[in-house]
Amino acid sequence: MRQPSFGPRGERAQAGFQRANAAQRAVIWRMARLVLRDYKFSILTVLLCILVTSVTTLASTLFTRTLIDDYIVPLTQAAQPEYASLAQALFRLGLVLILGVVCSYAYNRLMINVSQGTQLRLRKQLFARMEQLPLSYFDARSHGDVMSVYTNDVDSLRQMISTSIAQVFNSVITIAVTFASMVVLSVPLTLVSVLMAVVMMVTTTLLGRRSRIHFRAQQESLGRVNGFIEEMMTGQKVVKVFCREAEAVREFEAINDRLRDSAAQANRIANIVMPINGNLSNLGYVLIAVVGAALALSGTAWAAGGTALSLGTLVSFLTLNKSFTQPITHVSQQINSVLNASVGAERVFALMDAEAEPDEGSVELTDPKGDVDFTGVDFSYTPGKQILFGIDINTSPGQKIAFVGGTGAGKTTIINLITRFYDVQRGHILYDGVPITQISKRSLRRSMSIVPQETHLFTATVLDNIRYGRLDATDEECVQAAQLVGAHDFILRLSEGYQTMLSGDGGNLSQGERQLLAIARAAVADPPVLILDEATSSVDTRTEQLVQRGMDSLMRGRTTFVIAHRLSTVRNADQIIVLQRGRIVEHGTHEELLALRGEYYKLAATGSGSIG
Repeated sequence: MRQPSFGPRGERAQAGFQRANAAQRAVIWRMARLVLRDYKFSILTVLLCILVTSVTTLASTLFTRTLIDDYIVPLTQAAQPEYASLAQALFRLGLVLILGVVCSYAYNRLMINVSQGTQLRLRKQLFARMEQLPLSYFDARSHGDVMSVYTNDVDSLRQMISTSIAQVFNSVITIAVTFASMVVLSVPLTLVSVLMAVVMMVTTTLLGRRSRIHFRAQQESLGRVNGFIEEMMTGQKVVKVFCREAEAVREFEAINDRLRDSAAQANRIANIVMPINGNLSNLGYVLIAVVGAALALSGTAWAAGGTALSLGTLVSFLTLNKSFTQPITHVSQQINSVLNASVGAERVFALMDAEAEPDEGSVELTDPKGDVDFTGVDFSYTPGKQILFGIDINTSPGQKIAFVGGTGAGKTTIINLITRFYDVQRGHILYDGVPITQISKRSLRRSMSIVPQETHLFTATVLDNIRYGRLDATDEECVQAAQLVGAHDFILRLSEGYQTMLSGDGGNLSQGERQLLAIARAAVADPPVLILDEATSSVDTRTEQLVQRGMDSLMRGRTTFVIAHRLSTVRNADQIIVLQRGRIVEHGTHEELLALRGEYYKLAATGSGSIG
């Protein structure tokens, strides 16, 4: 007989489905290894406590048969009932149940420790990994989305570990011990229970598979919401200046609505699993009651020991059936947490597995001079869109090299290549005659200080922010660095001077004061190479003159690369390199370039003091 063909589209869908299942199993197995790595003993103790709890629950269920057949029925038929033996049996049962309560409390407490400890370790590993990633990773992603991995995705894992893992263990053990007891009591009734359990498991699997797709969309939408909020908080001044509050609200509502829709879809499917399984469990209960009643009334020897099914056995079996199907209902109750956690785990592991910043360099700079040369350097951030073309730059230690040109000319890109935030595609860069790809990035960057255009200050004191440039610097060296760049006077005017606490990226300082602290941070590092990316762009003309005097002292004896748009900043440079669309079109001193009457002359002749 010819087999039905589903066509290429069906085969691709089936293959994709199999890959998704394989990926899900790999994530779950990795999550399990993550927990077991440091908590083997705790998990074994949890398993033991769950086993004891399940056995005590089973004991109380089986006691129902003894209670009815051996105590209640005989007592109702006795002329003078004697209750002492019943009281002793109930007392023993009470002790067993107390043991179960203690074990239940113990394993729940242990799982809290396991979940919190795993969350702590995960965040440590994520942060350590983040510090190893290249800048290109963060350039391509929203910062809020990355933050969502630390908060929402890791927390979904914690919730799953603290509740769902224990529930799964409990369910598996309960099903095992209950199934064995059911087989002993009645094989026909056991078959009915197993049939209903299979129906419940198939239902849970099918609905869970559909729900997981929407949970993934929910986590991704949550990351976009966090990214948008982070972006709006950072750019709040721009939003208000251009009166875009209403537009920002509308855009947020649209993104938030997409999150609501994906979350509603995910939970709509997941939340119907428990009611469906609950009703299937009730249906199974009714079927067993009907079949069991029929067997009991027929007097056929279907029970344990070849005897007829007694009333006590039927009541015990009905209770066992609830214990058999209830774990499946409990697991379905946890499906939201499990599915959300598995999607969160994918995002967590994606960050942990992101390729670390490569560093093939093994050379350590022992006495760097700061001689940096470019030879035939080509570069592009993305394939097919070249940024730099054949860059050749020859410097000598102690020279001041200035880059000028319009926006997008490639000035900042050259700085990114010197610091090896990115690596060149063709050509090479030499540092003291050694290709920088052979120098370890840590050693290379220690020989440089950079003052970026966008200043970042940490939540710490003014003194600690300056010391960030060199952590072993003394208080006196930090103060000297501040004096060198002209920051000392304004620092003394702060409420607590150098011990003033900064927060919110230095929001209690002016932009110019923040820039001065960034320059002081570079000064205290005392490197042979200094990089200034629009270092004075945020200070006024008077402050710039003060900073420039300090900068001149700072740059003396150091190779300095300067990106500037002000003529006053580059006038005294040893080399001025004019860039246009990624190519060097002119280079020379200020006087030489003016004499050429070329691009630099055109920039300098505007009369505004701006050259870019």
